[in-house]
Amino acid sequence: MPDTATLRADTARWFEEYQRTGDREVRNRIVEAHRHIADYYVRRYERRGVHHDDLLQVSLLSIVRAAERFDPARGVEFSTFAGRTIEGELKRFFRDRTWSIRPPRRVQELHLTLRRAQEELAQTLGRSPTVKELARFCEASQDEVLEALEASAAHQAASLDRARTAESDDTGGSLGDRVLSSEEQGFDHVDRRDLVQGLLANLSERDRQIIEMRFYDNMTQPEIAERVGVSQSYLSRVLRRTLVDLREQLAHQLPDEP
Repeated sequence: MPDTATLRADTARWFEEYQRTGDREVRNRIVEAHRHIADYYVRRYERRGVHHDDLLQVSLLSIVRAAERFDPARGVEFSTFAGRTIEGELKRFFRDRTWSIRPPRRVQELHLTLRRAQEELAQTLGRSPTVKELARFCEASQDEVLEALEASAAHQAASLDRARTAESDDTGGSLGDRVLSSEEQGFDHVDRRDLVQGLLANLSERDRQIIEMRFYDNMTQPEIAERVGVSQSYLSRVLRRTLVDLREQLAHQLPDEP
């Protein structure tokens, strides 16, 4: 691999040519020159039970996608842009891969019912429904509703701060999106993000660390339990409780509809 200054200069020259000609050989040259970034992220994620070659394929395709979308005029280094794109695609890959094997079927079905329940109850009540109201609507226990809410958030598992990954084309919702009802999602996203971040700051250090590892770092529950030193059952309760608390606090702090 050439030194950083040489690679940066070569990359600028290649992009100038690629944007002028659309030559795929030039694009492939860019991808190959930045393969080391893909290798880095493969090493970072390969202990999560996925074959090395699968991770490498996702990472290399991400660099291709990044090269096709990159705009040098924005003033961001391509290596930075490519890294964000790879990370976003890998997180989406793990979400898609693990959704079918993590929650029980009953929880997956309840997840779909909850979306309709949140919309209808929000319109009827003029506010976000409580867990008890959701449980009554869905004819489920409150524990089942809490588990489905946590599974739904785990399925999305996106960044707490979308600004960090805005260029990665990661279309998963932020944590703010997961704890807000669909009606409330009409508010400006930056305001929602700031509000969620403010609520997170009020959590205990351990609870905030758990939430950040789960939704920002996309770590699995077993990984978090081992890192924090708690049981998985305790961790699951913390996640459920915190998500519900955040959602109810947001419901009280968001402005009423005119």
